[in-house]
Amino acid sequence: MAAFATVLFLSAAPVQLGSQQSQGAAVRIDNDDIGGVVTGSNGPEAGVWVIAETTDLPTKYAKIVVTDDQGRYVIPDLPKANYSVWVRGYGLVDSPKVQAMPGKNLNLKAVVAPNDAAAARYYPAIYWYSMLKIPDKGEFGGKGKIPEKIAQTDWLNSMKNNGCIGCHQLGQLSTRTFPESVPHPLGKFATSEEAWFRRIQSGQSGEQMFTQLVKDLGGAPIRYYADWTDRIAKGELPQTKPARPQGVERNIVVTTWEWLNDKKYLHDLIASDRRDPTVNANGPLFGSPEYSTDLIPVLDPKKHTTWNLTAPIRDPNIPEALGPGHAASDKVMQPSPYWGQEKIWDTKVNNHNAMIDKKGRVWFAARFRDANNPEFCKKGSTHTSAKLFPMERTNRQLTMLDPKTGQYTYVDTCFGTHHLQFGYDANETLWTSGGGPVVGWINTKMLDETGDIAKSQGWTPLILDTNGNGKRDDYVEPNQPVDPTKDKRIVAGFYAVMPSPVDGSIWGSFRGNPGAVVRLAPGTNPSETALAEIYNVPMPGFGIRGADIDRQGVVWVSLASGHLGSFDRRKCKGPLNGPKATGDHCPEGWSFYKYPGPGFKGIGDNSAESSYYTWVDQHNTFGLGEDVPMSTGNLNDGLIAMKDGKMIVLRVPYPMGFYAKGFDGRIDDPKAGWKGRGLWTTSGDRAPWLKEGGKGAKPIAVHFQLRPDPLAK
Repeated sequence: MAAFATVLFLSAAPVQLGSQQSQGAAVRIDNDDIGGVVTGSNGPEAGVWVIAETTDLPTKYAKIVVTDDQGRYVIPDLPKANYSVWVRGYGLVDSPKVQAMPGKNLNLKAVVAPNDAAAARYYPAIYWYSMLKIPDKGEFGGKGKIPEKIAQTDWLNSMKNNGCIGCHQLGQLSTRTFPESVPHPLGKFATSEEAWFRRIQSGQSGEQMFTQLVKDLGGAPIRYYADWTDRIAKGELPQTKPARPQGVERNIVVTTWEWLNDKKYLHDLIASDRRDPTVNANGPLFGSPEYSTDLIPVLDPKKHTTWNLTAPIRDPNIPEALGPGHAASDKVMQPSPYWGQEKIWDTKVNNHNAMIDKKGRVWFAARFRDANNPEFCKKGSTHTSAKLFPMERTNRQLTMLDPKTGQYTYVDTCFGTHHLQFGYDANETLWTSGGGPVVGWINTKMLDETGDIAKSQGWTPLILDTNGNGKRDDYVEPNQPVDPTKDKRIVAGFYAVMPSPVDGSIWGSFRGNPGAVVRLAPGTNPSETALAEIYNVPMPGFGIRGADIDRQGVVWVSLASGHLGSFDRRKCKGPLNGPKATGDHCPEGWSFYKYPGPGFKGIGDNSAESSYYTWVDQHNTFGLGEDVPMSTGNLNDGLIAMKDGKMIVLRVPYPMGFYAKGFDGRIDDPKAGWKGRGLWTTSGDRAPWLKEGGKGAKPIAVHFQLRPDPLAK
């Protein structure tokens, strides 16, 4: 067990709103607000953003609101500082920045865009990326230059959230053009295809991009990307224009803080306990920087301070978690336009995802040793799980940080870890994804009581009850046909992991095309009794990635088809076990809801949205109600919520190019109304320098709050 120096996290006292009002102002404000009216050449500007940003605080800070139908705005609860304030909106260009301090009324003049091209520079990435041409169905099946095994849905899956947009946004200015104002321009090429061939080899992700586009897809996508940027360079613009925020979208308050540094990126952050979002109220947020660094960034949103902890490693001589077997390289394939030959990622820990337990401790999917497992995991061990399915190696384990003491604990697992979720049982079981052929768990209550990590963990392969007798029996292997007298093992490794609040089952998303959701019923002794069910995604859906579950047991998923999907097992009409229950037996359980934004031409009604992850607001932490499914809007510059069948976009208009991989909700004060609750997320793209601001831009932590109206303060 290793420990940090003790870290103290002190909560700031709640901000007290002053009662003084600006005299004679059209918009009433308090002494910590800025408010006024935005007008343009034709009168009030409704549904535009007003941005207030300062560098006077310990970290760069911004707060963003939307004007009401009369052009009025209030930016509430600003820390004392000097602010640059300006207007941004669709159909406009940015207004000149005006200096202001809280407690003052500030009327602003919007600037109408002089032409469509100037206006389009502010459009979300999806409006530009949807201009990418998609090969006709006739070009697949070996009839063209696309590899024969690739179908059109495989292509889309790769061009969207399970491929290119699984790491960063496409369609923002830095990717729809070839920027020249970068430290290391790519140079001159005879054709745009040559430029793209070179571009995708840049930096420590060059090897992964090259493998996907050239080795897996035969280089065919390069022609389409080159055509896309050529048309844009010649002046072609998106054919559809984004609408300004409407309805409750105008009530959203967005607050941002910079954290970490300009060479690293973040995958996730955590704010509270998923099961009880009042845990860690007003406390610090913790980031997971995945392949970029061993630092753990921390944000105190009350004091506007950030700092970094360094995750210890039990075995300091282990190699970096980069290169073969990982989704990032240990070397630069070709110089980066932004960083040249510099190798900027250097992690050994590979901290991917975190969860907070009811005691406020932070559990990380993180590495601290080499891949060789302890003996109790392996063949010949007496451990129950190992006797049934031994595990020889794993690339990532678990760690736990107690912010109250600063103690950092190594939690050695026989199974791999990726995403984490606590169950609703008395044992405080921590369930994990990333185990490949198995699903693993930690009985954290037992671990706390005994300190025995071997005894406190278990894992199970995924076994379908194909003989239909309701219990686990001898099984055939994945490469063997179904035997109606036996069960069948499947390899459907969990990506997302979702303990059900309803019946104790554990659900997972299985990435692929079409992909599936998997249900695991643990039974009385999960290593020996757990049974699985698998439900494949039917058309028009395909390309599952992140997923979550609501309090009714309905699973919600992000899909490469451009849909938010849901699966409700209660709708299934046929048997859920037996020889035919192997994935395609319950299409009636699925429903699909198209994400907002334009789609690609020539492939029917679709959205080009490429959502990475879906999360369900089970406890009304945001304010739209309980059990509201929400997705990362990775090409919509924000998050997307669905309420009563309607999609609501929670957009981050500044800096442009916002891209998240996950988020969390927290209630800081249940009695404080909208001010006491909100959503938390962080920019999660691997290349923060691709967003507005370019090289030097840092990742941002983002807080979304929902007011009752655009002038609430």
